[in-house]
Amino acid sequence: MAAPRTDQGWISAFLDAQAAEQGAARNTRLAYGRDLVDTSSWLARRAEALATATRPALETYLAHLDAQGLAPATRARRLSALKQLYRFAVDEGWRADNPALQIKGPGKARTLPDTLTMAEVEALLAAARTHGRTETDRLRNICLMEVLYATGLRVSELVSLPVASVRGDPRLLLVRGKGDKDRMVPLSGPARMALAAWLARRDAEEDSARFERGAKPSPFLFPSRGQSGHLTRIRFFTLIKEISLAAGLDPARITPHTLRHAFATHLLQNGADLRAIQTLLGHADIATTEIYTHILDERLKRLVLENHPLATAPPPRT
Repeated sequence: MAAPRTDQGWISAFLDAQAAEQGAARNTRLAYGRDLVDTSSWLARRAEALATATRPALETYLAHLDAQGLAPATRARRLSALKQLYRFAVDEGWRADNPALQIKGPGKARTLPDTLTMAEVEALLAAARTHGRTETDRLRNICLMEVLYATGLRVSELVSLPVASVRGDPRLLLVRGKGDKDRMVPLSGPARMALAAWLARRDAEEDSARFERGAKPSPFLFPSRGQSGHLTRIRFFTLIKEISLAAGLDPARITPHTLRHAFATHLLQNGADLRAIQTLLGHADIATTEIYTHILDERLKRLVLENHPLATAPPPRT
C-alpha cells in the first residue's frame, strides 16, 4: 500500500487498520483520531507533517501540551497514539524509522479508584427501588443497579444490552465488551429477579405502544427514544447521582464506574481469585485488575491506624 499524501490519509488508514487488525473499540479509535488530528494541526502550523516529523518536533509538541496544562494521562495517550501510528507506518514501508519510539511519556500518578462499602451499596439499591416518577421508572432503576452491581459491567455495556440476552431467565449473561470481545458473567438471584420484573413491564409497555401507535419493537433491554435507541451513558450517569442523593450519599463520589469498582473490591474481600475477577471485568491485562489489591492494602492500613490500641498511643518518654 502506497503512503497517503496527506496527514488525514495517514490517520484514516491507521484507524482502519486498528479496527480491522487490532479489534480496537470505537471509543478508542475516536480518541486516537482526535489525538492525531491535534498533532497534525500543530505540525501544520510549523509547515511540517506526520510523514516528515522528527523526534525533536514531537518532543516539542509534547512540551507544548504540558505547557497548556494537559493532564499526564492525556499526554501519555497522545504519545501512545503517535507511537502506534508510526509503528504502523514502518510496517507499511511509509517510513524507515519511528520518531516517537524513544520518547518517554510523562510519569503517571497511580490513583486508587473510589469504591463503596457493602452498606453503601445496600443503601443505593434500596433507594433505587423507590426512586422514579412511575412504577416503570422504578422497576427499570432497580434493574439497572442490581445488574450493574452483580456483574461489574462497564456502563456502555450495561445500557446497550440486547433484550435477547436476558430472555429465558439466564444464569449467565453474554456481554460484548471492548474490542468486540465476548465474555460470560454470572447473574445473582436479586439481579435475575429485578430483570424478570423489568422485562415483564418493558414488554407489556412495548406491546401497548405497538398496538396504539404501531411502534417497532426495540432490540435493547433499556430502550429509549433517542438516536442510539437505548438509555444513554449520560442519562444513566445523571440517574445514579439522583439515586445517590436519595440514598443519603455524596453524589460527587459515586458514578456507574464506582459500582464496577465496588463489585471487584467486594469479590476480592470475600476471597475471589484475581484471575477470575479479571475475566469478569473484561480486563485484557492482569495488571489492570491488580489495582484492587492496593485498595484492600490501603483499607487494612487505615483499619490498623484507626483501631489498633497502640496506633494513637503517646510517644515514649526520653
